Formats: sequence, structure tokens, C-alpha cells
Amino acid sequence: MDSRELERYVTQTWQFEDPQASYDAFRTASEGAAAGSAANLVLRTQMARTLGLRSNFTDATALLEEVRRELDAAGDDLDEQQRHHVLARLEIERGRILNSSGSAEVARPHFDAAYDEATAAGLAGLAVDALHMSAIVIGGIDGPAAAEAVNARAISIAEKSDDPEAQRWLGSLLNNQGWNRHDAGAYEEALAIFRRALEIREHQGSRREIAIARWCVGRCLRSLERYSEALEIQEMLAAGSAGSDDGYVYEELGENLMALGREDAAATYFSRAHELLSEDDWMVDNESERLERLRTLSGD
Repeated sequence: MDSRELERYVTQTWQFEDPQASYDAFRTASEGAAAGSAANLVLRTQMARTLGLRSNFTDATALLEEVRRELDAAGDDLDEQQRHHVLARLEIERGRILNSSGSAEVARPHFDAAYDEATAAGLAGLAVDALHMSAIVIGGIDGPAAAEAVNARAISIAEKSDDPEAQRWLGSLLNNQGWNRHDAGAYEEALAIFRRALEIREHQGSRREIAIARWCVGRCLRSLERYSEALEIQEMLAAGSAGSDDGYVYEELGENLMALGREDAAATYFSRAHELLSEDDWMVDNESERLERLRTLSGD
């Protein structure tokens, strides 16, 4: 496989909802590739990424360091593009692990390096991924305006690229940009961006990605106090398989019903939202006040 084919294989192999299954798939594929080859090294960086997603940062870092040593030992066995490719994956995965473990400031230069290496390798999709990660950490460090600028740069590259791996990022990037505008209070601008993201998801996204994009449109409509329109979207999501057990959908149903003066109906949805979101580790760790509000509004 050349570098573009290898990146496409990585994308197709990932099962983000099941990091262990992803680990097993990447391990099997890496064992089928020649030791020290670009394919073997890149696939093992993805094994490390699955470990990071499970907060096993020590083993993830150790695996990346092992890959780096083997890359240094490969010498002329790898051509220049392959070396840039492996370095790009090493840098972006090191950055992700550092960011996930709470070291965003330290992660930042790794994403910058990943962008440079991916660009040198001619991998626009991976370069966009690096910018996407840069925007996330920069937003936390320098604020949303800085994140918007980096995100806009990534969108521009994705729009102009002929690489499908770059083009597939548009939905995610527009979603992030929509939230940047929403969080700045520019709700009309955010709605236009969310609607564009939904159009893209409908052409290239999974059922779950399409549902999330619709949810974002509905959430923005609520911020615009267009409660009936927002409620209609969330009711449609709740009726489908993607939203039938989604606490965020039930939360929005409750919020819109309450805004429309239907407190009794809202309480039922707040109760279900609290039940589901209390099982979400991220919500428990980061949104305790929000969960308590849901419990209170449910009448429990």
C-alpha cells in the first residue's frame, strides 16, 4: 500500500465505539505487514491510539516510543514520503495522548509537527486531522477566536483537496466551527454552518453522524428561541433508532417543552435524560451541575 491507501485503510478499520476491537484489528494487520515497514509502524501507532482512548497512557506512550526507535533504525529501508508519514502519525498520536491526559499545552507542538510531516508526505487528510486537533487545544489555551482561525484553515484545505481523506473531515470541521460561533453568541451564523454540516453528513456520513448533525441544528434553533422547530427535530430523532436512547435528545425535548410552557411533559423527558446521562462518564466528571439540574427538573 502507498501512503494514501494506508491512510484510507486506517480510516476504514477504526471502530471508535469499540477501541478494543480496533486494537485487535490493527494488531492483526500490523503482524501481517513486514517488520519495520511503513505499514507496520503506522498501524502500531493506531494500536497506541486505542490504548489512549482507554486512558492507558503509559502503555500507549511506550508503544509510540518503540515505533520511533524502529523508525530511526529503518534507515534507507523507508523512502522520504514513508518516513514523513510515520513521523506524522507518531506526532499526532503523541499529541492526542498528551491532550487526553491533561497536558494540552505540551500536546500543541506535536500537532504542529504532525501537520508539517503530513504536508511533506502529501497526505492532506492527515494534515487536516492535525489542524483539527490544533484547533481543539488552541481553543482551550487561547480562546475560541484562535480556534476558529485554525479551524477555518482546516476547512479551506479540506474544501480544496482532491483527497477523499481530507474531504471527509468537512462535516466534523463545520460542526466544530458551528459550535465556535454558537458559543460566541452568533446563533444565526452558527445555524447556517450547522445546516451546511448536515448537508455534508447526509451525503457522506453514517446514520449516527447524520443524527448528531440534526441534533446540532435543533440545539441552535433552541438558542434562537425557535422552540417549536427545535422540538420537531428532537422528536424526529427520538423516534429513530439513533436517538431512542440518547440522553442529549431527551434533554433537548425537555428544554423545548419547558420553554413552550409544557412543564409536566418536560419533566418526563428530563427524568429520562438524567437516567441516561448519569451513565455517561464524561457528563459525570464534567457536568455535575447540569446533571443535578436535570434531576431537579424531573421532579425526583
